[in-house]
Amino acid sequence: MCGSKGFNDACCPSGQIFQEQLCGNFNGGIDGQEQIVWQAPVGDYFEGTFEIFNSASSTADVTGTITPTGTVGPIPPGFSMSVSALNPTAFTITAPAGTSGKFCITLYKRVLA
Repeated sequence: MCGSKGFNDACCPSGQIFQEQLCGNFNGGIDGQEQIVWQAPVGDYFEGTFEIFNSASSTADVTGTITPTGTVGPIPPGFSMSVSALNPTAFTITAPAGTSGKFCITLYKRVLA
């Protein structure tokens, strides 16, 4: 039975934690239209940190939505904000016309060897 004698005598090694980071740029579009910047199947990641920087040259606030629950913002021009979420599956940015900036996503996944 796995784990009955501790790790050295067990057949099941401990899981490994992997970190992935994705960054990119966004440009505002039609007001109220969301841009999907990342998606994954349910259960792929156990945690993520989602950050948005709204450029100082932007003319409006920007907001991010983390599925299943979580909101980043509203973020005024020239500011950034980050939020961590458990079991994320998608991240969208609502960027009105006249806005631009950057986003970074740090994801954590547990993988069994």
